[in-house]
Formats: sequence, C-alpha cells, structure tokens
Amino acid sequence: MLAGMSGDAQAHRCFLQRLGIHLRSFYRRRLSGWPDDVEDLVQDTLLAIHDKRHTYRPDQPVTAWIHAIARYKTIDLLRARRVREALHDPLDDEAHALFDTGAADATEARRDLDRLLATLPDRQRRPIEQVKLEGRSVAEVACATGMSESAVKIGIHRGLKTLAARVAATPRPPTKVSP
Repeated sequence: MLAGMSGDAQAHRCFLQRLGIHLRSFYRRRLSGWPDDVEDLVQDTLLAIHDKRHTYRPDQPVTAWIHAIARYKTIDLLRARRVREALHDPLDDEAHALFDTGAADATEARRDLDRLLATLPDRQRRPIEQVKLEGRSVAEVACATGMSESAVKIGIHRGLKTLAARVAATPRPPTKVSP
C-alpha cells in the first residue's frame, strides 16, 4: 500500500490483486446468500480503496481501513436491496450482525498487543508488525528496513518468543468454579 502511494505502480497493482483475493473471501463469508453480488462488491471496494488511498494514514493498520471501506460498501448494498419504504429503517442491526466479531474485544486485544509490542526492541517489533500483522513478505520488510531477510526472520522469532514468555508470566485473575 505504502509503496503504491509513493508512486510504485507495480506494487500498487500487486497490492490490489492480493487485496481482491482477500475481499472475495471476506464478502463470501458474510454474503453467502447473495453470491452474485460478491464480485460487484469486490470491484466497488477496490475502486473506492484506489480512489481514497490518499486518506489512508500509514500509522494505522491497513486492514482496519480496508474493512471500514468494505463495511460501508456492504451497507450501500443492503440499502439498495431493501424495499423503498424500508430504507428509512436504521441498518445498525443488519450491519452489526454482518460485522459483529466482538469489536470491543478486538479493540481491547489490539490495545494489549500494541502495549506488548512496544516493550520489544525496534529490530523485533517492526518485523512482527510488518510481516505478521500487516501481511508483508519477509523480502519486502527486509528491503524497506534495510535489514537482511535472515535478520527479519530472526527478529520475528526472537520477538514472538519474548512476547510468549511475557504473556505466560502475566498473572491471570482466578476463575470462579461453581459447585
């Protein structure tokens, strides 16, 4: 995404192609009753992402930005499919049912993950964020950071090992067992 925003047409094309695969899967899971609309939604979403790429903030996860656009495109479809008089009804319940993945839980988990990642050295944190969270390849991250591919892999391995140890050492609240 960032390379495409910087003018690398090949990287942008590759990003959109890979994103198309992800979006098809995303929409098929949520709109299994409307398979004919999936491809239209994918194309509409890709166009919206291309047109609005200037609004993306690089300090934020790209997947959250993409899923927000996908959600709005889905709501547009739901509105178009409703009967005329039903257009005045709020879509919150329908949209919530489609996208409810425990948004509050996801937000809390992301906040916890960000706190944990912040404790890691930069050479471990950045590769984990870029490869494991953003989905970039090891080669891309190596090129972008100036690290060797081996250093990126080692950083990920050591960072994940450190995070696992910290999570395992974190005291957990006692669970109540009913008699």
